[in-house]
Parts: sequence; C-alpha cells; structure tokens
Amino acid sequence: MPAAHGRPSIKDVAERAGVSWKTVTNVIHGRDNVRPQTRARVQEAIDALGYRTNLFARQLQEGRTRVLALAIPETTMPYFGELATRIIENARRHDHLVVIQETRGDPEREEEVARGTRLHFADGIVFMPVTLDPETVRSCARAIPTILIGEREGGSEANQVVIDNAGSAREAVEHLLQQGRRRLAFVGSTGRPHGTGFLREQGFRAAMAAAGLEVPAEHVVGVDHYDRASGLAAVRRLLAAGTDVDALVCAVDTVALGAMHGLRLAGLRVPDDVAVLGWDDIEDGRYANPTLTSVAPDVDAVAEAAVTRLLHRIEHGGEIEGLTVGHRLVVRESTGGPPPEPR
Repeated sequence: MPAAHGRPSIKDVAERAGVSWKTVTNVIHGRDNVRPQTRARVQEAIDALGYRTNLFARQLQEGRTRVLALAIPETTMPYFGELATRIIENARRHDHLVVIQETRGDPEREEEVARGTRLHFADGIVFMPVTLDPETVRSCARAIPTILIGEREGGSEANQVVIDNAGSAREAVEHLLQQGRRRLAFVGSTGRPHGTGFLREQGFRAAMAAAGLEVPAEHVVGVDHYDRASGLAAVRRLLAAGTDVDALVCAVDTVALGAMHGLRLAGLRVPDDVAVLGWDDIEDGRYANPTLTSVAPDVDAVAEAAVTRLLHRIEHGGEIEGLTVGHRLVVRESTGGPPPEPR
C-alpha cells in the first residue's frame, strides 16, 4: 500500500503488482522487454494507485525536457492555428509538450528563435521563418535541432518540410487560363527575395511567361501583412490605378478574402468580373460567399513530418533530408466552380 503521507511511489506500484521496481520502470518507459501479462498487471497497479511519473527525475535521466518549441509568425492566422493544433497532437502522441513562440515576422525575434536564445529549454524547434534569409537560418539553426516549415530558395533542402510553392502557383495560373482569364494579377508580393510569397510569385510569373503573357509591374501588388485588411487595401490600390484585371492570384486565403470584399464594395462580381484564388484552404474560405478556390496543402502530412523528423534529429543528431509534401487545387465558386453541396 502507498505511504499514508503522500503520493504513491514507484515502489508502491511494484509491491502491488508483485514485480521489481525495475520492471515498473521498463513499463513506464515503454520498453519491450516486459511480458504482456506483466505489463498489464503493472498498468493495473498504476491506474489503481493513481501513480504519476516524476517528470523532473525522468528528464534528468534522459537528459531531455521532452518539450518542443513551435515558432510561427502569427497565432491568429487560421493556417498557422490549424498547423499548430496538428503539431501539438503529433507531439503528444510521442509524449512531448509544445511551447508556441509568436515571432510576428520580426527579424530580431526570428534570429532569437534560430539561435535558440530564448528557447534553450526545448529539445528542438519547429520553425517557420518569414524574414530571415536562408544562409542566416542555416547558420543559426546549428545551435539546436531545428526543422524548418516553408520553402526557402533551392527547394526542399535538408531539415525542411515544404509544399511546392512555385509548382502549385503554376497549377493555379493554368487553372485560371483554362477558364479564359488572361489579365491576371498577383496579390501578396512581400518585397523579400525569399520565402513562401516570393516563391509563389515566381511560380505565377513563370506560368504567365509559359503562356506567352506579360506581367506588367502594376499586376504585382504588394501587401504589408497576410491578412484580410491587406487584401482589401491591395484591391483598392489596384482599382484606383485603373488596372484592368480579370483574375487575382492571392498569396494566401486571408488576403483573397479581403480582396473579394474589396471587389464587392467596388460593385464587381466574383467570379463573373474577376476570379479570385488563394492558398491554404482555410475554413473561412469554404463558407465565404462565393466559396473560395484554394491551393490546399496537406497540413496533416506537414505536421507529422515536422514532428517525427525533429524527434529523429534530437535522438540521432545530424541532418535529415528535406521533404516536399503534397497539395491539391480545390476549385470552388470564386473561379467558376460548382456551388457547395448542401449539408
């Protein structure tokens, strides 16, 4: 029986199960050198006594905290929120906690993350930088095991989990061209020569060039942030300049939703007058009016790969080959797709 003065100990569990304390330790750590019947008996004793492992002692023994850090630009953006949820779920399955650091796309905050300055307690970091150049990211990230989410120049390099941003942009443009659109604009240029938005813009330009279509300077519209307000402001600038477009390729869904709002305020119909397309397939886009066509990355695959690859680096050290996960173009009403099925 457990001591009357406090919480049950590992010896109390061993006594109740009729095994040694080493056997109890093997069960707690999930080692496979315990017979199934013995394992069940130990687990029954753990449940009956309400035994909880001494996390601090376990961490000292392993030399690890079993805490992962997730550094993302904004917690309020739907895509990042969904990704964070999936990463937390995957880490939990591996008995790890996740601490979230919001960088707000600030270079100083991102460099602190990359160097592990404020996250020294974590075993490793899943990091989505937006402002740091690739060389800075690579040099800083040597301080702590890191997996990058989001493509940098050069494609899927070591320690990265990405979608094919340039390739998916080409597919998006080809879809709009097949609908008879010719005067396309890209909304979401960041002015930074790296990162997701840059690569999507490059894919947009490549697809237009392949179709023999020019991209006038005024058909590439910059944004300050990837949010609805920036999409609205971009459309207002586009229309105020008298730019004649029949389709908008937006870097993310939140910008696309703001752009659709701006078109509606200007008396333009989507998709009759201007088609609109985005990235990330966020839930808001599925319920917008009209519903939003979007490039949908495989978020489950991104989260699972980021966690398992980070744990592999923590366990074994070294680098790990980059991975490009799948995506698909979900065609909805904003580019002439069918209305949603009734529910």
